[in-house]
Amino acid sequence: MPPSRDEPRGLLDALLTRRHESLTEALAATGRVLAPPIVPAAAVTGSPNRELVVELDVSAELPSPAGWRPVRYQIDCASDDLEDVLAITAPAPLVVYAHVPDAALADAARALTEVGHIPGLTAGRDPDAVADFLAVLAHADTGYAARARGSDDVLALLAATVAALSGSDVRTALASPDTARLRNLSPEAAAAVREVLLVVEVDDTDLIGRELEDFGRSSD
Repeated sequence: MPPSRDEPRGLLDALLTRRHESLTEALAATGRVLAPPIVPAAAVTGSPNRELVVELDVSAELPSPAGWRPVRYQIDCASDDLEDVLAITAPAPLVVYAHVPDAALADAARALTEVGHIPGLTAGRDPDAVADFLAVLAHADTGYAARARGSDDVLALLAATVAALSGSDVRTALASPDTARLRNLSPEAAAAVREVLLVVEVDDTDLIGRELEDFGRSSD
């Protein structure tokens, strides 16, 4: 899925991220498919010279060193903490992975988008729940972030987002991603997808980045 002349970022550019335990490790991460790395708040010191996502503990205060702020904050919360998280006012966008039952996933996403937070979606959720979640996000201004276990999950998320935006069946897209369709999206469609699916967190960005590039080439 190479970038086109009209959409230089391409569908995969700056899509993948991962969590780093240290600031030094995070600052060393580079690559075309890499989004700003994630670091725990305790690891951030001074004013880092690149964009970062700062991971918060639900009970921690928002860190923001003088003269610097992250591109986003990120937090995991249990159902019981969701109301408190909804009340957070952050100086940068806040991604929230709400650990709620599948039946409550879309409602949680709706509540988060209504206060300007970015819902997080973990791959492997029930397809009906994902379809309802994406029905919310397709009409929201926040976009969403995701966590994936591997390249198959990333492709499924991209395909499901395309389906949600085009009115196609999200469940079918999750089960059988059409990689040829993804590769041949128009620049405008690719841009629309990336406005909704902002970033995908994975454990191994190098491996999954290579596998995704291979998927793109295999559809030539």
